[in-house]
Parts: sequence; C-alpha cells; structure tokens
Amino acid sequence: MRPSTHPGAPGGATAGRAPVRLVVGISGASGSIYGIRLLEALREVPGLETHLIVSRAAKRTLVEETEYAVRDVEALATRAYDDRDIGAALASGSFRTAGMVVAPCSIKTLSALATSHADTLIARAGDVTLKEGRPLIVVVRETPLHVGHLRQMLALAEMGGVILPPVPAFYHRPKTIRDLVDHTVGRVLDRLGIAHGLVTEWTGTGHPDADPPSS
Repeated sequence: MRPSTHPGAPGGATAGRAPVRLVVGISGASGSIYGIRLLEALREVPGLETHLIVSRAAKRTLVEETEYAVRDVEALATRAYDDRDIGAALASGSFRTAGMVVAPCSIKTLSALATSHADTLIARAGDVTLKEGRPLIVVVRETPLHVGHLRQMLALAEMGGVILPPVPAFYHRPKTIRDLVDHTVGRVLDRLGIAHGLVTEWTGTGHPDADPPSS
C-alpha cells in the first residue's frame, strides 16, 4: 500500500529545514480514542509530520468504539501506512523520526516490542525506534495484569521504552470522558516535550486561607 498524504495535515518542511516526524501506532486494544486524540493534538503542532500505522485489529476496534471511520483517522495523519508493509520507510533507521507512540498498545504489540518480534510494521517501527535510541512510548491498555504482562513491560522498559498506561487523574476535576482522555494524551505530549493546552499544569494544593490554626 502506497503511503497516503493528507494535504491539510501539518508538517511541511520549511525552506532548508527537514520536517520533524513522529510515528503513531494504533493497535487493536480498547481505547482507540487515545490514538485519535493524539493525532488531533499533533495536527496543531507547526512543522510536525505524523506517520500513522493502524493495525488490522485496530481498524475493527475503532469502528466499534468510536464514531470515526478508518479513513477519517488516517486523514488526521500526514501519511498512513499498511501494517503489513514491512518494506515501508518506517522500517529503516535511516528514516529519521523524533520517536514513536503506540496508543493504545495491546499486550500482543507490547510483547512483540519486548521480544523484538518485528513481523508487523508497528513492531518493526518500534524496534527501529529503540535501536536508534529514540523515544518509544506505549500506552498499554489492559487490566488486570498478570505476571507475564508485567514481565513484558519490564523487558521493554529495560530496553528504553516508556510504559505509560492510561491511568486517569481527578485533581483537574474532569467532567467528560474527553477530559480523561486528554489527560493521558497530555502526559504523552509532556514526555515528548511537546507543548499543549489539553490540561492545565498542576500548581499545588496550598491555599493561604486554608492553613490550620496554630496551636
């Protein structure tokens, strides 16, 4: 499958300057909206190209969980690739990127990354990201976790991967599901050093008028 280019996507190279590329993988785990919201947020980043891989299982999951069609999700990226195309540009370390995020990341994809079993483009692109010393963030979506899952997470972390499960926080007083999703997506962007306005920065709990009286 030849990569598709979406003309409205951000990230065209400026004169004399190569674009910044980020790889996004969406696997078949529940939580497709995490990858979709990540792509939507990245569209707002000037000079950034997003290179998307949606697995076959993810294509089935996202239409069950969201109102998006697969083509709509692929249109959010600068380029979209077939997960079976292990000869794509993303399969080579010479294709320079700023890193990769798999959101959501299934246990199957986590295991492939942890064992270097690169039989899909998502797994190969993730393996390339690790071997080139680039950031690899996996939004692992599974619970409860048995020892085998935890061992795979530990193995990937020891290889340099960042395990970032979608654990909701409530200190920002979320009112909608989107608020909860945006919190996780914001944490991913924080880890990549990308500025965003999805969640406000925590400034502490101190209130001058709430100090306990002195004894």
